[in-house]
Amino acid sequence: MSEELNHELEPEDEDSGPRGDLDRRGFLHCMAWAGTGLVWAATGGMFSSRTLGVTPAAAETPAADFSFVQISDTHIGFRGEANKDVIGTLETAIARIKAMQPRPAFIIHTGDITHAQKPGAFDLVTEALKGTGAERVFYVPGENDVFADGGTEYLGRFAAGRPGWQSFDYRGTHFVGLINVLNFKAGGLGSLGPEQLEWLERDVAGLGSSTPIVLFAHVPLWAVYPKWGWVTEDAGQALGYLKRFGSVTVLNGHIHQVMQKVEGNVTFHTAMSTAFPQPAPGVGAGPGPLKVPVEQLRGLLGVREVNYVEGKGRLAVVDSTLA
Repeated sequence: MSEELNHELEPEDEDSGPRGDLDRRGFLHCMAWAGTGLVWAATGGMFSSRTLGVTPAAAETPAADFSFVQISDTHIGFRGEANKDVIGTLETAIARIKAMQPRPAFIIHTGDITHAQKPGAFDLVTEALKGTGAERVFYVPGENDVFADGGTEYLGRFAAGRPGWQSFDYRGTHFVGLINVLNFKAGGLGSLGPEQLEWLERDVAGLGSSTPIVLFAHVPLWAVYPKWGWVTEDAGQALGYLKRFGSVTVLNGHIHQVMQKVEGNVTFHTAMSTAFPQPAPGVGAGPGPLKVPVEQLRGLLGVREVNYVEGKGRLAVVDSTLA
């Protein structure tokens, strides 16, 4: 069922147990290489996005009806060479969210909240994001959040006995959070499964075709690079239920880099990680944490402007790096 956000909505209850071996640490002095989330704004049926912390000129920024933040792939528990302080880079993102004026209506986390479900990681992220002041935080899992126990811990925390997929409405836009990692295997593909697909068909059946749709999941819903598992095998069926809608925006994480695709009425966007970059599709032996020289790091951050008018034409997408 959909749930309507409003100012009286109580925050989600989250477990607040011990953080185990994950202690909060100070900020890193050099953060530029780690993606710090995306700010999405809606103005009169038009959506635009920019990298969190990048402020466009006032003349280029009309007053938004509302905004929300996308954050992805925090990988709390990771301690590899690509970033030895993923807590620090997350805290930088959170500081920027807290500084936003006006505050975002809510936050969407598109998965890999933890790195292999390290003890205390879920608690750390959920408590930290509550501290942003956002009215709500909506989560979908990444494969790192579910493969150790088949999703038992994640679903117990975030789904309250429900299957885990979700939808809600906010100021005329319908948001749908899908789970495509419960059957994920290393090198394999994302998968939604028949039960979730049937739910999605029912969920959107009663909506008018002019309703803007925002779909979010972890693994991309388009074929970024199937050889590395950067695709969802049954995404075509899911997207088929959305063909009649004039504006569909799909937000994903997983690949730790910004990519876009426009296909008919659907625009696809992948997001950077707050933890570490990954190689471009097909570059190197395979996906995984990518260590880069400090002087090259800012080239992995970018500014994105994505605009559309409900039901009219294609998206205008412009990206530029912060190098």
